[in-house]
Amino acid sequence: MFDVSGIGKVLLIIGLVIAGIGVLFLLGGKIPWIGRLPGDFYYKSKNITFYFPLATSIVVSIILTIIVLFISRK
Repeated sequence: MFDVSGIGKVLLIIGLVIAGIGVLFLLGGKIPWIGRLPGDFYYKSKNITFYFPLATSIVVSIILTIIVLFISRK
């Protein structure tokens, strides 16, 4: 027989990550600093608007890395 407890843990973690992303989408407009950090690039002219959230991406990456490190500890 197969040991499915490992698959169950992976599915649970994936579900929690998806739920967390859903919460971020729901609260994204209510958190004023997301997308407006000092390192985010924003350029607007007559015909072109360019936005690149560099600092926000770095902050989210660091937070997700810390969460994954805590989850993967044995």
